[in-house]
Amino acid sequence: MVEATLNSGDHERIAAAIRAAEAETSGEIYCVVARRSDGYFFAAAFAVTLGILLVSLAAAFALEYWWVAVRLPHFVVVQLLAVAAACALLWWLPGLRLWLVPRRLLWRAAHANALRQFLARNVHLTSERTGVLIFVSLAERYAEVVADAGINAKVPQDTWDGIVRDLTTQARDNRLADGFVAAIATVGGLLSRHFPVSTTDVNELDDHLVEI
Repeated sequence: MVEATLNSGDHERIAAAIRAAEAETSGEIYCVVARRSDGYFFAAAFAVTLGILLVSLAAAFALEYWWVAVRLPHFVVVQLLAVAAACALLWWLPGLRLWLVPRRLLWRAAHANALRQFLARNVHLTSERTGVLIFVSLAERYAEVVADAGINAKVPQDTWDGIVRDLTTQARDNRLADGFVAAIATVGGLLSRHFPVSTTDVNELDDHLVEI
């Protein structure tokens, strides 16, 4: 996925797509893109520390095999210095952390962030429970559609999964704005089918993309 934030033209295109979709439905669509969903420092530091301990164990056996004597305090000091240097490197170069954290943990953090955004942005407080959050976390290469109970009860999970697949495919091709616009149009079509616009409809959520 792209690493750069979207420009003002992309934001306007996405906002216009939201307005066009909501003109046909009483449902609400909200879009959030996160640069990353967690810092991952401690998870990466744990992985590095474990790696250093395993390498140290192998080195200890090798030294024993070659009859090389190393005093235990010196061995421990070298281990501690290696861990400290590795943690300092992870602190100054946060991009390295993503290479050390399992993908399952990355996606779990991104999913948790999507749920936080769904609640924090009040997508769950629409009058008919028809709010839909379209969420992307760039660092984790993760996307999700979080739908409230009103619309989720009428749309099978496979449909949401298909929207996510199309969105991630376009994001991977550096067409994140196009992916959002297409996802918004598809979600808008689903909402208008089950919850068409009414004369008393009010706009309950802001019609723009939020970057965090």
